Amino acid sequence: MFEVNIAVVLLVALIIMVMLGVHIAVALGVASALGVYLVTGSFAVVERMLASTAYEALRDYVFAVIPLFMLMGEFIARSGAVTDIYKGINRGLKRIPGRLALATVLGNALFSLVTGVSIASAAAFSRVSYPEMKRHGYQRAFALGSIAGSSCLGMLIPPSVLMIVWGILTEKSIGALFLAGVIPGLMVAGMFCLYILGAAILRPELVGAGRGAAGVASAAAAGPAPSRPTAEATEAVNRLSLWTSTLGIVLVVVTVLGGIWFGFFTPTEGAGAGAFIALILAVAKGLRFREIIQCVLSVGRTSAPILILLVMASLYSRTLAMTGVTNAIQDAFLGAGLTPALILLIMIGIWFVLGMFIDSISIMLLTVIIFEPIAVSVGFDSIAFAVIGVLAIEAGLLTPPFGLLVYTVKAAIDDKDISIWSIFWSSTPYWVVLLIAVVLVALFPGIATFLPRLMFK
Repeated sequence: MFEVNIAVVLLVALIIMVMLGVHIAVALGVASALGVYLVTGSFAVVERMLASTAYEALRDYVFAVIPLFMLMGEFIARSGAVTDIYKGINRGLKRIPGRLALATVLGNALFSLVTGVSIASAAAFSRVSYPEMKRHGYQRAFALGSIAGSSCLGMLIPPSVLMIVWGILTEKSIGALFLAGVIPGLMVAGMFCLYILGAAILRPELVGAGRGAAGVASAAAAGPAPSRPTAEATEAVNRLSLWTSTLGIVLVVVTVLGGIWFGFFTPTEGAGAGAFIALILAVAKGLRFREIIQCVLSVGRTSAPILILLVMASLYSRTLAMTGVTNAIQDAFLGAGLTPALILLIMIGIWFVLGMFIDSISIMLLTVIIFEPIAVSVGFDSIAFAVIGVLAIEAGLLTPPFGLLVYTVKAAIDDKDISIWSIFWSSTPYWVVLLIAVVLVALFPGIATFLPRLMFK
């Protein structure tokens, strides 16, 4: 039965703790415990509910999919395979304006296929592509904007951690959600590339046009190049490394995603197979035992807090159901006579605001269990709404004053000559593209649902 006073205390306490900087897992747990106690009046019930929620949440082996996919991405990232392919794409786009920025977008799209974390993409390409763009005379803010903006692809193109979390929270098929992100992800990557091409043609100074001679002169002034192997030998090594990296990543993607989509693997089994193949690739490219242990420890430090968050989110969901808050909010939306479009607009606005202050997984844990039933009840397809949600949440990570992707890029480059606000400004076109993608998926849900319906008839 819904009690207004308890619901108000529950939501206000949660909001206050989040705004005060309390870790989202602690805030969810404290608010949930408070809500259960106010309803039952018994600490023993609070303890039993927490214990049963933790046991039921983490005993399901589907939760292993998160650390396994992250481990797969960590092995591939540390092996240098992504850097090899980035350089290969860069060479293949020689005659195209803005090729380094385009290579960054395409490299991010490829990196998204092996790691589902956009912050990891932002950090990796800040170190890989920014020095190259700076050396070729790119305007620094434009270069960093392309890195921050295209890093959003990491949470849309499968295997996406956000899609996994969404599937766990809403009990939707993770394989179907992965498929749903393919076409929108390629669409967004294509729009990013069109923007970069247009900017490079209309404003060549953004991509260092006309500075090639100056760059050569400055390199010559710096002194003779150090001795190195013959050009033929170097080229042969580079080609071998590129082909090894390309074939390894293709094998990982085909095995994992193909196995999941065609029913050979569950998502967890696919993640395990992908991690194993990625380990073989990493060892083949020279990753040593100590670095392998570092990969495992790094993934443990990242994934353990996510699993704790999921336990607290499950407890929070049960508390909302017990207090009747979810049904009350749903009734309030439906009873207000709002159109589905206006309801969606309100949800997106909330996601944008939250994206200014907290990370994407925390946003999802706070809102999805409330928003998803409302969206479905007003006529939105659950799969298409998941894609809309991921797009909107990722767009929020580019919005000031605390857009996490922008701060990740700024921290990774350690360049004091570029301000955080110039990166925010240069990331704005990518934010606009994500907003356009949200509108397109909302108007034409088939963009997201076509592949899932084709594969999971």
